[in-house]
Amino acid sequence: MTERTPRSLMRRLIAQLLFFHIGILFLFGIAFVAFIVQADEGGALIDAGFVDIATAAIDRGADGKLRLHETEAWRELRRTTPDIWFVARSDQGEILEVGDVPEVYRALASHLDRLTFADIRDISAPFDYMAVIRHVTGPGGDLTILGKGSLFSMTFVILFLSNLLMVPILLILTLITLVATPLIIRRAFAGLSVIADEAGRININRRGYRLPANDIPFEVVPFVGAVNGALQRLDEGYERHQRFIIDAAHELRTPIAILQAKVEATGDRLLALQLGRDIGRLATLADQLLDLQRLDRITPMNDAVDLAVLARRVAADTAPYVIMSGGELEFVDLGGGLVRGDPPAMERVVTNLIQNAIEHGGRRVTIRVGTHSLEVEDDGPGIPIDERERIFEAFHRLHAKQTGAGLGLNLVQQVMDRHGGSVEAFDAPDGGTVMRLEFVGSAQG
Repeated sequence: MTERTPRSLMRRLIAQLLFFHIGILFLFGIAFVAFIVQADEGGALIDAGFVDIATAAIDRGADGKLRLHETEAWRELRRTTPDIWFVARSDQGEILEVGDVPEVYRALASHLDRLTFADIRDISAPFDYMAVIRHVTGPGGDLTILGKGSLFSMTFVILFLSNLLMVPILLILTLITLVATPLIIRRAFAGLSVIADEAGRININRRGYRLPANDIPFEVVPFVGAVNGALQRLDEGYERHQRFIIDAAHELRTPIAILQAKVEATGDRLLALQLGRDIGRLATLADQLLDLQRLDRITPMNDAVDLAVLARRVAADTAPYVIMSGGELEFVDLGGGLVRGDPPAMERVVTNLIQNAIEHGGRRVTIRVGTHSLEVEDDGPGIPIDERERIFEAFHRLHAKQTGAGLGLNLVQQVMDRHGGSVEAFDAPDGGTVMRLEFVGSAQG
């Protein structure tokens, strides 16, 4: 089953807001149209374009009086609007009437010098009293024209203008949504970024830590609470597991010691030697289990530790074990410096590496100390490249029949992690393996 790619919350919100805005405008448009249709009383408007045609057709005859010159545009207008009429008055008081002028407007014609612009409504069909007044200039001079041309529905005008107005409103809302929504989301979820960063730093070494519930959206608080609850249960389970291992390791040490004493008291030296090796491995396993539990109490210190002195002390302590195992131990000081760390834990690390080198085929072991590094080199069979990461896993062994529990190198890595250092395995120049430890230098160094 293929894993689905997570969908973007920001994109979903932007799309939903846009659809919401479009829907609201659409519903508003429908409601507005319904209102206009319901409230429509037959209102109409005059197309004032006839004034320009009439102005162009009015000129003066040979006698200097106003007359209507039949232009092509005027004939076409008369054809489409047969009931057109108008009254034109010049600034000198001359009046020219065309068409069937209503009686009420004949009386108004002599007063057009006082009017320059008007739209006169008539809401009842056949709209005989609708008219417009415009002050124009044409071949006949300066004129004021009162008249009526073709009509068109006012409802259509309102609907057209309202729809035309909705387009820029929709564009503005779209722009605001595209710009404002990401800003709002980023600001609202800024606390989640902090929580994500904190959650990414949680590991086995930060037990007891809980995600902060401050500055996060109210809707996310239950989720954070559930995660913190899960962390609490994991910590409790880990503590039970640790207590079990500690108790088991302590309980094993007593019967191992008793068994060791009984084996040493037997008269069969060959049997005592064979059983002694097995008992020694059991004792080492118990000690390693206890060492792993003690790691929780190790905190990297700022005190300076002389790496060369520490390594020389470990070499002296482990030399008898190496010699009894038929091996050789060499110590090389290349200028060891001061590092930060816990001396007992560091000594266990170096001891484990030396024991691990002897137990896995090495006969010649070299401890090499640098400024802030320490290497343990052996001449054994080496470690395959594909196993060099896994050897630090708990209970991992290179070979199924290999002795040991596979805890030594895991202990080494955990100690180095807690000291802010690192451990790495690579091939020795003449065959075998080099385990390199890198420590953090001390400020005093």
